[in-house]
Amino acid sequence: MEIAAKVKARRKEKKITQQTLSESSNVSLGSLKRFERTGEISLSSLIKIAFALGYEDDFSQLFAKKAYASIQEVIDEQL
Repeated sequence: MEIAAKVKARRKEKKITQQTLSESSNVSLGSLKRFERTGEISLSSLIKIAFALGYEDDFSQLFAKKAYASIQEVIDEQL
């Protein structure tokens, strides 16, 4: 639900209606409404919505390599 709330907030900040976002993302209006209400959506539809809202760069950080705080963390990960 947290992601759905964030998407809805970004959509409203950009003054985009659900209908407009549905059309620009190629995600059905029903799926978009259900997502904003329940938080449930397919990964492919979520990615389409993110791209339509201009947040595609956020996905590149989703599984980014961990930044290490110390040499010990690097050693511990190798074990």
